[in-house]
Amino acid sequence: MSLQRRLLVVLLLCAPLVWAIALVVSANRTRHEVNEFFDTSIIRLARQVQATLRKTDTVGPPASAQGGGPSGEADLRDAAIAVWNARGELQLVDREGTRLPYRSDAAGFVELKLDGDAWDVYYLQSPNGEWLVAAGQRSHERDEVVWSLVFSHLLPWLLVLPVLLGAMAWGVRQALAPVRGLTAELRSREADDLQPVPVDHAPSELQPLLVAMNGMFARVEATLARERRFTADAAHELRTPLAVLRAQWDVLRRAANPAEREQAQARLGAGLDRMDRLVTQMLALSRLEATERLPRTAPVAWVPVVEQVMGDVLALAERRDIELACHWPPADTPAFPLQGDTDLLAVLLRNLLDNAVRYAPRGSTVALYFEAGELRVENDGPPLPAPVLEHLGERFHRLDGQAESGSGLGVSIARRITELHGLALEYGTRADGRGVVARLVKAP
Repeated sequence: MSLQRRLLVVLLLCAPLVWAIALVVSANRTRHEVNEFFDTSIIRLARQVQATLRKTDTVGPPASAQGGGPSGEADLRDAAIAVWNARGELQLVDREGTRLPYRSDAAGFVELKLDGDAWDVYYLQSPNGEWLVAAGQRSHERDEVVWSLVFSHLLPWLLVLPVLLGAMAWGVRQALAPVRGLTAELRSREADDLQPVPVDHAPSELQPLLVAMNGMFARVEATLARERRFTADAAHELRTPLAVLRAQWDVLRRAANPAEREQAQARLGAGLDRMDRLVTQMLALSRLEATERLPRTAPVAWVPVVEQVMGDVLALAERRDIELACHWPPADTPAFPLQGDTDLLAVLLRNLLDNAVRYAPRGSTVALYFEAGELRVENDGPPLPAPVLEHLGERFHRLDGQAESGSGLGVSIARRITELHGLALEYGTRADGRGVVARLVKAP
């Protein structure tokens, strides 16, 4: 069910219900006011009769106070008056039919049943007990007045109710016009149109939805941009290795002697290794850039991570005659406490150690230092000049003249992992001005 139809159903059900409740309340209030009016009239009539009797010195037989003229709209049979003396003898009555009963001890209003009808009778005792005046009215007369007043208001309301419901339906449709406009705008957009929807002039109820929608558009656009960048980078970076592999394969096929074949095989193997490393790192970087937050975190146990990473880098270190070392803090000092993803942190350390080993001088040492507030990877290589530090971390950026193969993505991957863990990766030199230091610290 649409939002507009749901609102209309709710309003069309609630409006008559509220109207009926208001009618009941109005009828009760009208009944109260009518009863109050008639009660006051009866009391006033009884007092007037008693005041008249005080001026009468003689007591005669019962007299009738019923007039014989036309009654107009009123029905005089619905009211009665009676007067008794101290001995209970009827002195005055206004009708010969239903007579009010004599009650010597009654005072105030009394509800009675006379000839099967409900009556409200007011008994008024004289101060000296000489007279008892009773004035009563049939309850049905009051109900007629109440329902006459209620129905006099009911008819206009019944006539106005369809107009009111139509006005509410029109109002609901007008109130939902911005939603229809937003729907039309989004439906008319092209698939790649991810411009944010204007929020300033939208109704306040729609603004949180539009803000969330614009945020989703921004995330989708960032995802598409990453995919386009990945596609462009892959097309650019894979073109050269594939061309080299094809050329090396041609050389291998045409090799005339075993020495040329062996040399071509070695070059082809190195090219395949470089291709494998490039594709692996490109996929890793693409996956990391698509991750907004870590799926799981836990306190990091660094010892098994370091053992795994050093085992992965050991073959490269032995080939380049590099010694690997790890320095832990004293027993009473925690080793860089961190909540994170152990697998990603292993990738981070592997990239840092791999770069440190690849670009360290042969026969030197690459050391890993753990402290309470930082983690460092140091080698004895030449200090990096300022222009190189500015471009460090850019995709596929490598220093000129490097003998070791690489893709130029290791630092980019490391920086992305540090961002996901709330860390900062800083490059510099040791305190003595030599070597290259990669430092991990908590981001400010």
